[in-house]
Parts: sequence; C-alpha cells; structure tokens
Amino acid sequence: MSVDPEDFEPTYRWPVPPEGGWTADDLDRLPNLPPHTELIDGSLVFVSPQTLFHSLAIDYFTWQLRNQQPPGLKVIREFTIDIDRHNRPEPDVIVFDRSAVGDWNQTRLPAASVCLAVEVVSPESFGRDRGVKPVKYAGAGIRHFWRVENKDGRAVVYVYELDPSTGSYGTAGIFHDRLKVAVPFPIDIDLTEITSEHDI
Repeated sequence: MSVDPEDFEPTYRWPVPPEGGWTADDLDRLPNLPPHTELIDGSLVFVSPQTLFHSLAIDYFTWQLRNQQPPGLKVIREFTIDIDRHNRPEPDVIVFDRSAVGDWNQTRLPAASVCLAVEVVSPESFGRDRGVKPVKYAGAGIRHFWRVENKDGRAVVYVYELDPSTGSYGTAGIFHDRLKVAVPFPIDIDLTEITSEHDI
C-alpha cells in the first residue's frame, strides 16, 4: 500500500519571505499570522507565551498612564507602529497623539504620533527590547522610551529620553519602587503595586 507524502505535511506552512523581506503593509495582508506578530528589519517576529509578570506589568502601566494622561494624548497596549517600510514593531504600551486616530479599522500608528513607547522585557525578547527596539524607536524620533524589567519579582524601569543632537537615547533615570517623572507629562507610579497582590 502506497502512502501519500502529503498526508504527513503540516496543516500550516510558515510564510516564505519575498526577496528583500516583508514590508509593513504585508502584516495586514498575510493570512493566519499569530497575534502580535511584529516586523523587524523585514523579518516576522512571533511572540512567545507571556509570563505572569509581563502581562500584569502591561495591564498596570496601561491603566496608570490612562489615568494620568493629559487631554490630547491617548494610551493603547500592544499595537503596531510604522517606523519605515521594513519595521513595524509593537510596543507593549504606547502613549500617542489623539490626532493619529483614523477609524475603527486602523491597524497601526505613525511613529511620529508616539511620544512614549514602553517595553516589558521577557526572556525571549531580551535582546530586542534592550538593543534592537530602542535604536529603532530613537531613529524614528520617539522622544521617550521606558524599558521595564523583572528583578526578583519587582519592577525596575529604565527611563530614556531622546537627545536631539545625537538622535539616540540617553538615560534619564532608573526607578525601583516609585516612578516619578515630569515628561512626557507628569507621571507618578507606585511600581510595587504591579506584583503586590500576586505574591508567589
């Protein structure tokens, strides 16, 4: 009895990139991509399962920033931004200008509208969040960037501000228990609250 090799083919085939890599527009056209797929340097980046800390931190920063945002700004979580033709990353939390809102079918924001990008570091995203993404965000002119890390179950936030003379980020502070900054608007956040109700 002969066996058809196609009987053993996987039901899903990973997309094969075109010559030159994928483009920002391809993210909206490719079928069956996993949720929260990003485009970095023309390559698709798939998200691994989130840790509990990662999920709690995203929820907490989204809620805190929404409660403190001034008129004219808006906060959204896990939404892609257009940097250039081959880069469409998805920060964990974004603060952006309300004027960038188009319609309910919108799938991305222009980088020029973003005033703060927040990345919560996961084991699988360590290199991207510490190295690749800050360079992309700075190059796109995003003035403020926060990197949130889990240090023994407590959040540490590394705050960066864009130096217009160099086009790169400079460290504006490292915050352990409380984050209090004046820019991009007055923000005061108790970092201990992220995991205080979820002691393990």
